[in-house]
Amino acid sequence: EVQLVESGGGLVQPGGSLRLSCAASGFAFEYYAMSWVRQAPGKGLEWVSSIDSYISNTSYADSVKGRFTISTDNAKNTVYLQMNSLKFEDTAMYYCARNTGPIMAHEYDYWGQGTQVTVSS
Repeated sequence: EVQLVESGGGLVQPGGSLRLSCAASGFAFEYYAMSWVRQAPGKGLEWVSSIDSYISNTSYADSVKGRFTISTDNAKNTVYLQMNSLKFEDTAMYYCARNTGPIMAHEYDYWGQGTQVTVSS
């Protein structure tokens, strides 16, 4: 059974940092691209970042480029999202998702339950 379990969310002040984690199980993690997708209150899903560690490829939304860093630890079957210089508009539920193909296709078949990030002063 494929499982994705996010953690690391919380309340942070503007300019602060958080690191999200997504622990994966039930599939050959190293062969799949993984993504982070967020949903702000009252808004639709927004793609944040993707990584295909098998081919050393990463991609970021313009809104987070230069502030967020995605990475994986294949020994731990975990994907991370390091978020720096957080802004009010980064407030959202953050979901980890497994890609079904190339990262720029933005197609996913499994999702985690989400972890809440709130940026507030």
